[in-house]
Amino acid sequence: MEKAVNDFVVIENAALNATNFRLKLQSKTPLPGIRAGQFVNVEVKNSNEIFLRRPFSVFEVDYKANTLSLLVKILGRGSKKLTEVEAGEDISLVYPLGNGFTMPQHGDKVLLVGGGSGIAPMLFLAKDCGLPPENVHILIGARSKEDHIDTEGYKEYGTIGFTTEDGSLGVKGFVTHHPWFAEGLAGFDKVYTCGPDLMMKAIGKAAVEKGVFCEVSLENLMACGFGVCLCCIEPTKDKGNACVCTEGPVFNINSLKW
Repeated sequence: MEKAVNDFVVIENAALNATNFRLKLQSKTPLPGIRAGQFVNVEVKNSNEIFLRRPFSVFEVDYKANTLSLLVKILGRGSKKLTEVEAGEDISLVYPLGNGFTMPQHGDKVLLVGGGSGIAPMLFLAKDCGLPPENVHILIGARSKEDHIDTEGYKEYGTIGFTTEDGSLGVKGFVTHHPWFAEGLAGFDKVYTCGPDLMMKAIGKAAVEKGVFCEVSLENLMACGFGVCLCCIEPTKDKGNACVCTEGPVFNINSLKW
């Protein structure tokens, strides 16, 4: 798919909680088709100390309004700077980058697991997969209730489950402590996940043990998005050292050296 570098207009920069913001951007040219799991590289403007673009999974796409949204979680200076941009400003994006998830087939029962900023592509996939809501289970993990964003609008796309490390919402513990995992992924045909490495490795291990198809979206540092800077190398079984930005960020768990 052809990549573009264009300025987008900030339509909205809304705080979803203390550390998560939804950045809604409007393209000045018609948006291409964007798949769940693909990402954009965002320029951080007006900063003398931030030189590299920041990668963000696409959160929402509205082709009628010609907008896309990003879920920006404050993790450092770059993301913090992006939460301070105001409506009407221009932001430069390189897009769409990487490969998206393998779409489930009709009749599949799927489990989508997100942690941290990794919930963005999971919620996008829930909307985009085309499955009836009874076939989609969305599991979101966070440290506490305050770290979860409002997902009320996604209930029409599937059943949503929560975990928190302090037990303030949903099941106490990690996502792997949720009954959907405790029951051995029973009934699920495919598992998709994005989030911290330790979380994805635990999910991938469970899927491999049960023989369940599993794709993970890696969050390696992807500075260029074109496979030139080699910041995002990931060892694989079949392709050697792969650039996550071009070969991924989505990988089948069986191809990774985890």
